[in-house]
Amino acid sequence: MPYWWLTFKCNKLPADYSIPAFSLYNFAFAALAIPLSLAAGPLEIDDRGVFSEESIEEQWASFGHVIEDGENPLLQDLWFLGRHHLHHHNTDGSVDNDAGWEHRRTRFGFQAEMFDHLTVHAQAISGSDFEPVYNGFTELWLRWEFSDLVNLSVGQQKHRFTHDRNVSSRYMNYMERSMFINMMGLDYTPAVTFSGKSGDFNYYTGVFSNATGPDMGEAFTEFDSGWSFLYAGTWDVGSHISTDTAHFTASYLHSDANANATNLNRYDDGIAAALILTEGPTSLVTEVTGGFGSSNGDGVSLNLQPGIYLTDKLQLVGRYQVAMSNDDAGLVAQRRYERPAGLPAGDFYQAVYVGLNYHLLGHRAKIMSGVEYSEMGGEQTVTAWAGYRMFFGPDSNAPFPANAMLEGLW
Repeated sequence: MPYWWLTFKCNKLPADYSIPAFSLYNFAFAALAIPLSLAAGPLEIDDRGVFSEESIEEQWASFGHVIEDGENPLLQDLWFLGRHHLHHHNTDGSVDNDAGWEHRRTRFGFQAEMFDHLTVHAQAISGSDFEPVYNGFTELWLRWEFSDLVNLSVGQQKHRFTHDRNVSSRYMNYMERSMFINMMGLDYTPAVTFSGKSGDFNYYTGVFSNATGPDMGEAFTEFDSGWSFLYAGTWDVGSHISTDTAHFTASYLHSDANANATNLNRYDDGIAAALILTEGPTSLVTEVTGGFGSSNGDGVSLNLQPGIYLTDKLQLVGRYQVAMSNDDAGLVAQRRYERPAGLPAGDFYQAVYVGLNYHLLGHRAKIMSGVEYSEMGGEQTVTAWAGYRMFFGPDSNAPFPANAMLEGLW
């Protein structure tokens, strides 16, 4: 019997079950220990038949799922959720160097489905390296599902502009998102959004505040930062392209930010389009993004992301980024790694990334590594990463790589 199972056992319970209090320490310890207890293969069943024959990966997929009862009129589903990302980086630049360990993301929360139509989602976040331990909420929203076509969400939400941004950090194949997307200042802010699905088409649209912070009371009441409007659509175009899967996404963003804005205060308008393909063990994401109406000039970028699963668990990924601006200082290097190592602002940026990811338990527990060469303004940096990422909670649906693994080449 694995030790982690004695530490914390979180099976699906009846909806009328009274959940006992438990220590956050034990909960967090179990969350980290389960993926690391790699006694791979099915768990044994004792004489009482307590344990199932599910693999560790299958059991980890339902870890945190404490209530599932479609017949209960009040509470149909309840998940505890969380994630932790830890890595070490070493950046060698032509100007300076930067290295260190970082607890990149740590989040805990829950998601509940109630009254057959209402979803309640709350996810608190710690600052980098737990400074501070509590740093507000990334997500704090309510969603009412009128139908498959119309869902209304109110509260702190994610700006889903571009495919690169839409992919959750739980499923990212790279240690960081692209430079151009990070430069735009997309973050979680209070919003009112509509989303839905009709056939092969999904949409997401809404109005967002342009500022937020750790004080949710202020974030939800002090709307003095301007506002932004977003529309995004995703089409399943697999019937038109002869690959295993094919999706096309397009999005438009308008931001009316003012001096109080902390998010989306770089460009007045943005457009993006991406084609996401998978075939056997291979994948390719091609995305073009543009930002317009900035006092620092306009900018455009191309983001190419090829990948291949060498085995069912080992993935080789690459990425090429190139961005251009009509202003001499219209592009800003990555806040992490590149800027501390002296990469300056400029009008032309390019970067090449190569990485290996080993999926211990799918995307829910994986070891990631990568090396990226970047250049701008006549200077260069080379950053190497190695890290561990885990999460538990419900999966989200989006085009690859969200909640998707490919069959390996070997």
